[in-house]
Amino acid sequence: MVDKAFRPVSGFDLPRFAGVPTFMRLPHVPLEDARIGQVQVGFIGAPWDGGTTNRPGPRHGPRQLRDASTMIRAENGITGVRPFELVNCADLGDVGPNPADLMDSLARMEAFYTRVRAQGILPMTAGGDHLCTLPILRALAKGRPLGMIHFDSHTDLFHSYFGGTMYTHGTPFRRAVEEGLLDPHRVCMIGIRGTAYDREDRDFAKAVGIRVIPIEEFHARGCEDVMIEARAIAGAGETYVSYDIDFVDPAYAPGTGTPEVGGPNSWQALLVARLLKGVNIVGADLVEVSPPFDASGGTAFLGVSIMFEMLCVMAEQMAGESA
Repeated sequence: MVDKAFRPVSGFDLPRFAGVPTFMRLPHVPLEDARIGQVQVGFIGAPWDGGTTNRPGPRHGPRQLRDASTMIRAENGITGVRPFELVNCADLGDVGPNPADLMDSLARMEAFYTRVRAQGILPMTAGGDHLCTLPILRALAKGRPLGMIHFDSHTDLFHSYFGGTMYTHGTPFRRAVEEGLLDPHRVCMIGIRGTAYDREDRDFAKAVGIRVIPIEEFHARGCEDVMIEARAIAGAGETYVSYDIDFVDPAYAPGTGTPEVGGPNSWQALLVARLLKGVNIVGADLVEVSPPFDASGGTAFLGVSIMFEMLCVMAEQMAGESA
């Protein structure tokens, strides 16, 4: 039974520029206050960019994404889905990182998401850099590997940086495969492009069975055809969705640390998220929004619009399971 207390504040009741900004104007329910079964989808901020190796700033992403999300309304204008009437959603607040200690931050995030999983809450995370996804996977994949659909311009499959640094935003999925958190045969990476140091990441993907769909193939085939394959690769098993905003062309999403030209436009960015319908999603994230490079705020608004599309898919899935 969906509780009306977990619906957003309407812009007809309180102007969108007023009030305390929470994700999509949902109630703030700290994780320690959430009762088991009360919150079904929890929005979480991961304000940490300790894995960033070039342009910093994603630690400020969750705050900007929350503010931008006040413009999200109750109904999907294309699909007609009203997610807040299907599942109980809440803003669970932020994971508290340790900006002076990378390994401690990873441990803090894993502990937080372990509690989220124990509560039966599906997490929707706003990053942070892409290394944030590793501790989330460590928490959600305990006991069995997950599939993953990954939208990005980079594979994040590198072994290490700077001669042996194992934990950066370019290495999380190499670690996740090595740790048995992901089933590489159920992983699909979409939109990969840009100049490269070498082919180490692509060679690793090929060796372990990860499907990489480069941007030229994405454009040649189109969103619908690519997503048919992505859904088939994920199959019926539990799947995580990780969406780096630099998947989108920087003409539409300049506010990110490692932009790569030649990517999808904002319509395609929304469409691929909508076409996740049918995937057994156990969690999702939107990472690498960097406010210092997002003067207009347009990157953040695109980011939360993508999060809303993913929420609609998750809400329909959960409502169908409980019917």
